[in-house]
Amino acid sequence: MDTVTRAHLAETIYTEIGLSRNDSADLLETLLARIAAALAEGETVKISRFGTFSVRQKGRRIGRNPKTGVEVPILPRRVLVFRPSQVLKAQVNGHDLPDED
Repeated sequence: MDTVTRAHLAETIYTEIGLSRNDSADLLETLLARIAAALAEGETVKISRFGTFSVRQKGRRIGRNPKTGVEVPILPRRVLVFRPSQVLKAQVNGHDLPDED
């Protein structure tokens, strides 16, 4: 199973859209930077027919070191959450795509 990389995505933009290789890479980097900046600001990023990225705040809690059993405080933090769309779920499971409304 192959991994999709930035280089692979930029090459796909180059072949499918016809931009130069440099412009394709720049477009991809700009897109990824905009998504990352929006998430860093706490915004939700929704990509139609793909899914939604959002940031969730997790509170302070007590965890346990599995090796020693010692309790350790886990500080509050923000976590990234991805919620796939129904269309993406259907594609992954090999089902027919749901009709668009």
